[in-house]
Amino acid sequence: MATIDRQATTLALAHALSAAERGLAVIPLSRTKLPALRSPHRLDPVPLPCHGECGRFGHGVYDASTDPDRVRALFAAAPWATGYGIACGLPPHHLIGIDLDTKSGTDASAALRELALRHLFTIPPTVVVTTPSGGRHLWLTGPPDVVVPNSAGRLAPGIDVRGAGGYLVGPGSRTEHGAYGTAPGTAHLPPATCPPALLRLLLPPPHTPTRPSPSSGDHGQGLIHFVLSAHRGQRNTRLFWAACRAYENGIGPDLVAPLVDAACTTGLTEREARATIASAARLTRGRG
Repeated sequence: MATIDRQATTLALAHALSAAERGLAVIPLSRTKLPALRSPHRLDPVPLPCHGECGRFGHGVYDASTDPDRVRALFAAAPWATGYGIACGLPPHHLIGIDLDTKSGTDASAALRELALRHLFTIPPTVVVTTPSGGRHLWLTGPPDVVVPNSAGRLAPGIDVRGAGGYLVGPGSRTEHGAYGTAPGTAHLPPATCPPALLRLLLPPPHTPTRPSPSSGDHGQGLIHFVLSAHRGQRNTRLFWAACRAYENGIGPDLVAPLVDAACTTGLTEREARATIASAARLTRGRG
């Protein structure tokens, strides 16, 4: 049972309402930085895809709202919340978060500067959120007709990207590792427009149709379609199932690349996709 810190919850709600006034859709977060409300479908025998159509809370970023009454209701349903998340990719800001990490000995800020020099762009003045570990979140805005995916380390080691379907921990949040705040002089800035050269780097490369090998046939295409039709909350499960079937039918190695592409299209990172496929390969080898 989560310990209720009423002062932290009150402060988180106040910060969340302030963000909502600026057009930023928010959800309550627990001290672990995860959505504070659990899925109402978690105990269903066969959970169906739901992005909040059921009318209940607990759908993660799909609960996010700028409506103050709904924000208050979300926090009332999660009195243990000590922070809030800001949904990325939604109008009017179409927020993109550049997460510069400091863990594992990486210098993400230096990596971003190197990218900027190599690709001839500069980060304009914008909101900068400081993290308890010494990292920084840069807030940028993207075009309304462009979907920036989430990624971890794809841009450079230590640089994670929060895009459509993701969220950023909002300044004023308290977690089990400390508090998030805004860097001096940036709190009242609007999120800056993402430089076009950086935006191109954030987007996945154009998909080149993968020619299936003669051994994969229609069955392989069916597995790829199965992964592509996954909704949030079932993406990893579907990928694992499809990869298991592929390896059981002897076409696993041929389908690794197209399965990774399909999983990344649904929102998983390449690292997550490859780890899931590798787990499926190990499991099916154990059955042999």
